[in-house]
Amino acid sequence: MKETLQKYLPERAVNPVIGMIKAYQIQLKIVNQRQTKHGDYRMKSNGLHQITVNSNLNKYRFLITTLHEVAHLVAFKTYGFSILPHGAEWKHSFRKLMLPFLNPEIFPSTLLPELARHFKNPTASSDTDARLSIALKQYDTPNDKNFIFEIPMGSLFQISNGRKFRKGKRLRKRYECEELSTGKIYVFQPNAEVDVLK
Repeated sequence: MKETLQKYLPERAVNPVIGMIKAYQIQLKIVNQRQTKHGDYRMKSNGLHQITVNSNLNKYRFLITTLHEVAHLVAFKTYGFSILPHGAEWKHSFRKLMLPFLNPEIFPSTLLPELARHFKNPTASSDTDARLSIALKQYDTPNDKNFIFEIPMGSLFQISNGRKFRKGKRLRKRYECEELSTGKIYVFQPNAEVDVLK
């Protein structure tokens, strides 16, 4: 297990994560990329806890995602199954699990202020926190995609399912974009990654 996790986690996080996996008797599965989520927690019918995490995540996002899913397990064990999946109990559990990892031996000093800000009130996905998502992106394997906020107004772009849009005006935080085939307006997070069409 240690050898495998060393490929996916920051070096100083490996042993504490292994300790967590053993303490909570977690079956950790590293899976192919899913478009809709980075990770998943479920209690199987035999009572075992299974966590899946996408294999394509950079090591910092992999750690955050793993702890996010462990926080679900901890929150359900502590407060029962009637709580909201990303409610106050989960947020409290996530913050508590994350705190020992928020140090420069594990995360780069450039990421720590964004993580500290995010964990005052963690969101259901780190992707919905545009600032944190952009900060984490710099540790991804480079690709030729752009963030919506980077491209000029009026630009044409395509998303991963092939649908094409024109970038419109900025609302408070998000961008209104028109789907070219239907004329319908959709709202995009500023950190949505897209392919610009020439």
